[in-house]
Amino acid sequence: MKVGIISDTHGVVLPWKRVLGQIFRDVEVILHAGDVLYHGPRNPVLEGYAPQELAIALNECPVPVLIARGNCDAEVDQMLLNIPLAAPYLFTVLNGKRVLVHHGHSLQNDEMEELTRRWDIDLCISGHTHVAAIEKKNGTVYFNPGSCSLPKGAGVPSVGLWDNDRLLLICSDTGRVLDEHPL
Repeated sequence: MKVGIISDTHGVVLPWKRVLGQIFRDVEVILHAGDVLYHGPRNPVLEGYAPQELAIALNECPVPVLIARGNCDAEVDQMLLNIPLAAPYLFTVLNGKRVLVHHGHSLQNDEMEELTRRWDIDLCISGHTHVAAIEKKNGTVYFNPGSCSLPKGAGVPSVGLWDNDRLLLICSDTGRVLDEHPL
């Protein structure tokens, strides 16, 4: 099963459409680590900012989208989405792996690590920083797909693709694999 992993879309619809049509075209589920529609007061209003259009596109997505609520996601966002915004995290099992998805703003590192140990999490997905990262620690792979709309750090827009036993970090503009990790 292929799983799309995305975070921090911040109301910009064009990257979502591009990723869905290219990188996520044959996924069976998409995991979103939050900050879906609103740009947030600290971020610039980006070209292509169209939260209503993004909400429609998410609602029309042909595969299930599971979303963990981010710090920029509000009750009014839920009114536009037919998809529940799980808070402060969501738990699921995919490909026989135990997965925890959270935005990254409400769980401190020690709380997150305690939860991953207690629940025997194989993959812990977060966003919030807009900086992509893959790290394995104490048997858990920690993955931040970065942001396809508002990348920070190296500035490369990115998403994740989980293809069976491989976790790929992909430049969402070019489709180029930036990093790969076994899962």
